[in-house]
Amino acid sequence: MTLQPIAITSEWIKLDAFLKLAVIVMSGGEAKIVITEGNVSVNGQEERRRGRKLFPGDTVTCCGHSYILEADAVNQ
Repeated sequence: MTLQPIAITSEWIKLDAFLKLAVIVMSGGEAKIVITEGNVSVNGQEERRRGRKLFPGDTVTCCGHSYILEADAVNQ
């Protein structure tokens, strides 16, 4: 499975904000539903906490797609 890179401009990002950034969901409410239903995994482990902090190098899988967080070198 190919990991799609998603760059973040801060040290970390919350899981629900990441789902919106990656355009996996369109709203915070939709993110809450997807996460609490157990449809998201972080680094291979199911994650049900919307506020889970994600850092560069973390992988997120949702809805059959996988993403890897990268630091945005331009804004660091």
